[in-house]
Amino acid sequence: MAQHVCPVWVGYLLLNPLRKLLENPERLLAPFITPGMTVLEPGCGMGFFTLPMARLVGASGKVVVVDLQETMLAKLRRRARRAGVDEVIETRLAQGDSLGVSDLGGQVDFAAAIHVIHELPNQELFFAEAYQALKPGGRLLAMEPKGHVTNEDFERSLALARRAGFVPDPQAQAGGGRQAVLQKQADGRF
Repeated sequence: MAQHVCPVWVGYLLLNPLRKLLENPERLLAPFITPGMTVLEPGCGMGFFTLPMARLVGASGKVVVVDLQETMLAKLRRRARRAGVDEVIETRLAQGDSLGVSDLGGQVDFAAAIHVIHELPNQELFFAEAYQALKPGGRLLAMEPKGHVTNEDFERSLALARRAGFVPDPQAQAGGGRQAVLQKQADGRF
């Protein structure tokens, strides 16, 4: 699924608690996630954002995570068990170019693609699969790192998202920079 796969050793660096000073998962995600939701996180790595998502959806919700590397998923599962949120998290290994979430069609309330879109060789397929998985009115947070992604590249990604059917969410404000909150149209049109 990725043209450049984040090395496992970088996954450990991304778990550094100091990262919360720059990117606080709870502050970033709380406006979008409520108890009972089904959330999709592609490119979850070792779960820096996953564990806070699991706490936000609570025992009645579900977080479905997809990663290309089993090593990342195994570490995430261990961390989730220690945090007591493993029952809420479903891990999936990506297959080829696909997220492997076709069984979730129309069931996902919110998807968070954080620092992963630039690594995908087929962004068009990614946005189509995310759109299909979301409920009508569901949202996608697209967020890319400034050090890796130019404004022009991010705008090209957003154009692919619009082609898949996403529209900007008129009620949500992302944190600026290379972030956007997109929405599946309430009537589910493509």
